[in-house]
Amino acid sequence: MSLLDPAAPTTRAPQAYDAALGLLSRRPLVVLTGAGLSTDSGIPDYRGPGSPNRQPMTYQEFVSGPAARQRYWARSHVGWGRMKVAEPNAGHRALAALDPDLLITQNVDGLHEAAGSRRVVALHGRIDEVVCLQCRTVSRRDDLHHRLEELNPGWAAAHADVEVRPDGDVDLEETAGFVVPDCEICGGILKPHVVFFGENVPKERVAVCMDAVDRLAETRGALLVAGSSLAVMSGLRFVRRAAKSATPVVIVNRGTTRGDDLAAYKVWAGTSEFLADLAAERR
Repeated sequence: MSLLDPAAPTTRAPQAYDAALGLLSRRPLVVLTGAGLSTDSGIPDYRGPGSPNRQPMTYQEFVSGPAARQRYWARSHVGWGRMKVAEPNAGHRALAALDPDLLITQNVDGLHEAAGSRRVVALHGRIDEVVCLQCRTVSRRDDLHHRLEELNPGWAAAHADVEVRPDGDVDLEETAGFVVPDCEICGGILKPHVVFFGENVPKERVAVCMDAVDRLAETRGALLVAGSSLAVMSGLRFVRRAAKSATPVVIVNRGTTRGDDLAAYKVWAGTSEFLADLAAERR
């Protein structure tokens, strides 16, 4: 049975909240996190309450030509300068203390690793890495950031007041004149080492996550979803997999999700608060 709180989105439903804590307090856990977990670190999400409609660049658009990549990197260069200083919040630290069997994150910000979580699969990659689409060399984002600063002096400072968006870029319309470098090794196209809309999550990452979810059925564990609307299949598939094997699912999110009907408990609450309470419960 799913205990939902449709009538009071700004308050927690004590029955669902406490029952969910009780369910999760002694079971092996796999945790799936989304953008809602990082909002307390100052990184906006795509689909939370009050979030404006945002259309991120697709992979097909990124590879369509130099103009699209100029637009992307001009925005991302400004956004990265702010995103890289974000710090883990209480939710990240609580998850590190919980140390689940596997932490699957749809986030690309690296804050779980920064908080000390050990077993992490970054489903959509890491925004602090860059990959060449030709030779597949992976390099540090900070190195590219310095190159972009040298090629575009004053660009970031000139757009310091522009709003940051969830995927690490900013809401900037005029990007003409921004210089984008190529790969230093082969001259190929550089792309953030993240899965864009229109790309597929690498199969090996999905397999690791599916195996962990499947083991929950054997160990009488549970799947906890924290801060994700499950709007895309990359996360929803794990909820469906768990529910199919009768593994209980708990969803903690301020807003409805595509997995609500599959959840044993849906808790409408902040992730930092709930995860801190869960960590205290499991001590």
